[in-house]
Amino acid sequence: MSKMRAIEAAVLVMRREGVDTAFGIPGAAINPLYSALQKVGGIDHVLARHVEGASHMAEGYTRTKAGNIGVCIGTSGPAGTDMVTGLYSASADSIPILCITGQAPRARMHKEDFQAVDITSIVKPVTKWATTVLEPGQVPYAFQKAFYEMRSGRPGPVLIDLPFDVQMAEIEFDIDAYQPLPLAKPLATRIQVEKALAMLDQAERPLLVSGGGVINADASELLVEFAELTGIPVIPTLMGWGTIPDDHPLMVGMVGLQTSHRYGNATMLKSDVVLGIGNRWANRHTGSVEVYTEGRTFIHVDIEPTQIGRVFTPDLGIVSDAGAALTMFIEVAREWKAAGKLKDRSAWLHDCQQRKATLHRKTHFDNVPVKPQRVYEEMNQVFGKDTCYVSTIGLSQIAGAQFLHVYKPRHWINCGQAGPLGWTIPAALGVVKAEPSRKVVALSGDYDFQFMIEELAVGAQFKLPYIHVVVNNSYLGLIRQAQRGFDMDYCVQLSFDNLNAPELNGYGVDHVAVAEGLGCKALRVFEPGQIQPALRKAQAMIEEFKVPVIVEIILERVTNISMGTEINAVNEFEDLALVGNDAPTAISLLD
Repeated sequence: MSKMRAIEAAVLVMRREGVDTAFGIPGAAINPLYSALQKVGGIDHVLARHVEGASHMAEGYTRTKAGNIGVCIGTSGPAGTDMVTGLYSASADSIPILCITGQAPRARMHKEDFQAVDITSIVKPVTKWATTVLEPGQVPYAFQKAFYEMRSGRPGPVLIDLPFDVQMAEIEFDIDAYQPLPLAKPLATRIQVEKALAMLDQAERPLLVSGGGVINADASELLVEFAELTGIPVIPTLMGWGTIPDDHPLMVGMVGLQTSHRYGNATMLKSDVVLGIGNRWANRHTGSVEVYTEGRTFIHVDIEPTQIGRVFTPDLGIVSDAGAALTMFIEVAREWKAAGKLKDRSAWLHDCQQRKATLHRKTHFDNVPVKPQRVYEEMNQVFGKDTCYVSTIGLSQIAGAQFLHVYKPRHWINCGQAGPLGWTIPAALGVVKAEPSRKVVALSGDYDFQFMIEELAVGAQFKLPYIHVVVNNSYLGLIRQAQRGFDMDYCVQLSFDNLNAPELNGYGVDHVAVAEGLGCKALRVFEPGQIQPALRKAQAMIEEFKVPVIVEIILERVTNISMGTEINAVNEFEDLALVGNDAPTAISLLD
């Protein structure tokens, strides 16, 4: 046995569990952990500028690669409360991250000590597990349980709160005798899968809805294999985007009120049996349950039992890890196909592909100021199939999901349910840190970009290069559009005459100057013809300078992006594509 401080045992456990990177900010109550990180070694550290930023970096890190666990560290008090948004975002999307906070010594926790707060009570609603460790000997085993909780069942975040004296106390601990706990994941049975496959086989117009659980299970290849075996078309959710490549013949569009394709919604409304795998039936995907479910039969596979029936009761529910379920579906489908028991789906697929080839929105606008649709057209021209997009919320993200293309799992990295503004910059930095060779392109509106703009300094300091496309209309665009229903345009304007940047003509903040002041590079574009050269220059600049490069595109002030209250009632505010040149980068061309 070895004698060591409890916090050194914690670092050894994190290393044994596969942690090699942490994001955080030191402080008095967590300095023992930092001393242990320095002494033990093996865990790289990225210094954030805000603890919420560190939590989003940890999210980006986890979301990049199967098996990753992002770690964020902060001191006592406000550091923990700053992490709440990151914990909520991770919890909502089933993303495992480990948040570690310092705490006042045990004897002073109840005495309103400086920065002493009951952080575990605060974060319990947005974590899978949270604990304040009160005995030094429990520290390594609290970390062991944390990794078990993060990885078992439905993944999610945890928080460990460590009083200063608990960190400093000496304990006996032998890392050589340590083993990670075996994980618990529910598995679909053969009889469940046979029943589900029988329901699909009886259908005339079946669909697969592929959710984020397929990505969490690292099961995208299995999803595609099952679709190809059965010939059943696939609708990915926003969180499942990339489980099947956009240009795959069986990928027939996304469905929803906002981040959807015209052809995806039309195909969902034509379907009769739907198998959802690893999805939540999120309200921005479904709209009202009545419209979404009318005339359709549903099978729902999810790792979390309480998700089955949460939004609506399926005709068949199966509690299972998505990968395990798909493995069983493939096994049974192969047997049925060999026996000639699977229907030919070519006619139904042909109908879906016809919609995919014809129901497009126009992107080729030559207006000045730039219309946002043109931005995504130019991004499609410049960025290849290996591009990883990172985005959060707003008209920029909604339009991006309508017009961009994703070809690989974990190449659309988006906080789907929580949607906190400011998420994009730190999340993108976490992605680059996790995989430095990945081609990362972030997408923000001007307000999302301003929320945590200070984290750009992290990208400059630690050489984390990526391209950040900022579409600037100097408005809270999504909120302004939502205010149309109240007949108002109130408190959502970001425009003002910047005394130091008259060339902005009232667009307010000089994002180029701010980005450059934080150590990054930046370009500004005013006309459609300048977009593609700027994006290509940015590609060269990230290679040369190894820092984030911002491409700001000045948009028209008011644009209404397609959205509605039901999947059969989406408002199309702009012209639709009538010929191929109207949407030259659409995934299936009109002509």
